[in-house]
Amino acid sequence: MRPRFREIVADPILALMLALGFSSGLPFLLVLGTQAARLAEAKVPIEKIGLISWVGLCYSLKFLWSPVIDTIDVPLLAQALGRRRAWLLVSQIAVAFGLVALAFADPAHALIGVIFCAAFTAFAASTQDIVIDGWRIDSAPTERQGIMAATSNFGYRLGLLAAGAGALYIADYSGWRSAYLAMAGLMAIGIIAGLISPRLPERAREPASVAGKFLEPLTDLWRRFGPLLAAILALVALYRLPDFLSGVMANPLYIGLGFSKSQIATMSKVYGIWVGIAGAFAGGFAITRIGLMPALLGGGIAAAASHLCLALLAATGKSLPLLALSVSVENFAGNFAGAALIAYMSSLTSPAFAASQYALLSSLFALLGKFLGGLSGFAVKQIGFAGFFASTSLIGLPVAALCLFLWARQNEARRAAVVTE
Repeated sequence: MRPRFREIVADPILALMLALGFSSGLPFLLVLGTQAARLAEAKVPIEKIGLISWVGLCYSLKFLWSPVIDTIDVPLLAQALGRRRAWLLVSQIAVAFGLVALAFADPAHALIGVIFCAAFTAFAASTQDIVIDGWRIDSAPTERQGIMAATSNFGYRLGLLAAGAGALYIADYSGWRSAYLAMAGLMAIGIIAGLISPRLPERAREPASVAGKFLEPLTDLWRRFGPLLAAILALVALYRLPDFLSGVMANPLYIGLGFSKSQIATMSKVYGIWVGIAGAFAGGFAITRIGLMPALLGGGIAAAASHLCLALLAATGKSLPLLALSVSVENFAGNFAGAALIAYMSSLTSPAFAASQYALLSSLFALLGKFLGGLSGFAVKQIGFAGFFASTSLIGLPVAALCLFLWARQNEARRAAVVTE
């Protein structure tokens, strides 16, 4: 469900959600993909670029400090703005401050400073995401959550576009300092939206066992799937691994081949986003027409195999047609696979633990991908970009095997259920 622009403008809450979604998406690439391009241009060793991507683990680990944001007030500020708006303002100002610090940091001569500023920005940005998710849930009734989520995602995509293509264009013409300062200025959009948003009533929180919150969803999964859960978790952990690896190393490859920042912005960040959207829609359509497991199998193989295009680009050298092919295939296949995985993980949850089980599954695939993505630079240094991307394409083999195994077990369970009836 994609919101219409007229509907967003007519509804103040949706307009605020759009702005907050933009504020949420803006910092993400500035500490990951866009920053990787900046580091590569500064001749930072490729293995260090990979390790620095570990700052993105903040986004996967934010559940660790989310209870603090949800239950503790910001001193003084919470009295004036309310708990959510107070935390939102603090986190947004921290993000803007971190981006300004990154603008003046010098990756060529003070890499430690860049790492510290990036980690601080990632922590502040993931904290902002916690608050925005809570605001979205509290600011609209259940029947409006669909349009709220769609509007937030639309704004998030606009933020990614600004931080990806926008920052690269500015950097190409005015330098990285101007690019990061401009992005820090764009955080004003989210800050203003947060300040003018209505103050929401604070909801009472029932005390609950922390151990219970983590163990009950896992216990339910084990009760329903038994030993098969190990194969399910392995599939979830491996399925999007190629995407996380290419997300770290693709921009350094493009920079190393001699593509300009404007060329990378146009092909990878503007054109690539629309190809990715088409891939996501194709994945959803495939699920409805051929079924979830066939779509999951095809998406997993295609997403991994798409890395062969990147390997070909690395082996051939600078070529705009090959860059266009690589961006097209990888974005389409990756987003097709992403739609299939989201549907598969959703199908694994039970109504009683839907939110917590989905959060656990999504954290699993993100944590492994981001951890190994941090080590990808060492692999590139040893075997080169062409060998690296050719190797990552092989991840499709265990993914395909796990999909076929689980598909077969699923069919066996259905046949057994028919016989029982």
